[in-house]
Amino acid sequence: MSTETALRKAAISLGSKPLCAQTGGMKSTSICIPYFSGFGHTKRIAETMAQAIGSGARLIDVETITQADWQALDGAHAIIFGAPTYMGSAAARFSQFLEEVDTRWEHGLWKDKIAAGFTTAIHPSGDKLATLQRLSIFAAQMGMIWVGPSDIGAPVKPDHPGLNRDGSWLGLMVTEQMGAEVDLLNEDLETARRFAARVLAATQRWNAQ
Repeated sequence: MSTETALRKAAISLGSKPLCAQTGGMKSTSICIPYFSGFGHTKRIAETMAQAIGSGARLIDVETITQADWQALDGAHAIIFGAPTYMGSAAARFSQFLEEVDTRWEHGLWKDKIAAGFTTAIHPSGDKLATLQRLSIFAAQMGMIWVGPSDIGAPVKPDHPGLNRDGSWLGLMVTEQMGAEVDLLNEDLETARRFAARVLAATQRWNAQ
């Protein structure tokens, strides 16, 4: 059995429809995904998570953020932060976005929103943990409720090959396949979809939907 086939067999049954179309109440759940992507990998993970969430998801490229995007962030039930790891921390452009939130911190505008984060790098470690710590500490300062991944992959669970390959629990880690024909593995994309499902479920539970 191929890895991809095993993943499909072991995966949460998402079917061909986005999650928001399969469970009652999900359409009212708003989840923003602000991200910065230097080479396209972080953007693809953000898009994968947005597709899994469905119509309630809003992608926000922080390089082109608009006033409407800021209003969406303020009104969202949850925010999933996405940044590549550069030189041992979150990319500077994404950190700039976080620092632009200071007035929202002062007035508690994001307090009690669900928060989560993901990062990409070219090494299995790549000090990606430092980026997730940066994001989670930011969320804590904002009074947000942080959600991490829950999937346990192989070798602990042999029937889940490739899931959560980096063994990250604070947030989603993705290792880019630099120089390979496929730069993001299907296993990592599946992990991202599952993480999106978890954040969505946590958001609905927190908001009693």
